[in-house]
Amino acid sequence: MCADCGCSITQTDSEVKESHHHHDHSHEHQAAHETLHHNPQLNDKKTISVITKILDKNNHEAGHNRAHFDKNDVLCINLMSSPGSGKTTLLEYMADVADFKFGVIEGDLETSRDADRIKAKGIPAYQIQTGSACHLDAFMVHKGLHDMPLKEIDVCFIENVGNLVCPASYDVGSHLNIVLVSVPEGSDKIEKYPVMFRQADLILITKMDLVEHFDYDIEHEKKEARKIKPNVDILELNIKDNASIQRVVDWIEFKRKMRN
Repeated sequence: MCADCGCSITQTDSEVKESHHHHDHSHEHQAAHETLHHNPQLNDKKTISVITKILDKNNHEAGHNRAHFDKNDVLCINLMSSPGSGKTTLLEYMADVADFKFGVIEGDLETSRDADRIKAKGIPAYQIQTGSACHLDAFMVHKGLHDMPLKEIDVCFIENVGNLVCPASYDVGSHLNIVLVSVPEGSDKIEKYPVMFRQADLILITKMDLVEHFDYDIEHEKKEARKIKPNVDILELNIKDNASIQRVVDWIEFKRKMRN
């Protein structure tokens, strides 16, 4: 986990200042408040003050990112999930069926493998290697913006680091959040990670082609998702079914038109 993430804050003020010099990021307000409420170790005034300062700085940069996207009429979508749920694969397949043009800002601890896969499909991609950070923040994403041909694309995807915890707490400047959860992960992830799914505008239940091989209760997952966020959209995704991929593309296209 990253040193100054809210899930592990134990720093002094001087340590926080030094951390900011290398790696600035902050919790989005609601998720940060939930973290403070549920973690008694973070309930001292000094820690709350530190988190608030970090939070405000990141949120300001996130707003700056959104202004960049808005200026260029680009819809930004933050893709979040645990590792291996199918974010990169979905983007690869969407490249073959989407009418809109898109670019991708990739986040991983190490390697440029995901960005290389996207570039191989003729899609502009920028790789962010976070080192030890378990999520992207607004400052990292801002660096990627300068390598995105914003005037030539309609949608920019931010493929966040694979993690069902911290990415939900950081505003990166996106307009929408899509959260993927795969059949092999089991039908308990939405209950276990409510903060993540509370941030979702769309939940994709992926790898539906494997559902017959797992004890997976899809109706239970949908019920739990709507307990957390009653109006959330949910789609089932089978990457081997073009109609399934098209439904995701149609959802994104609808959201694009709603902005016009």
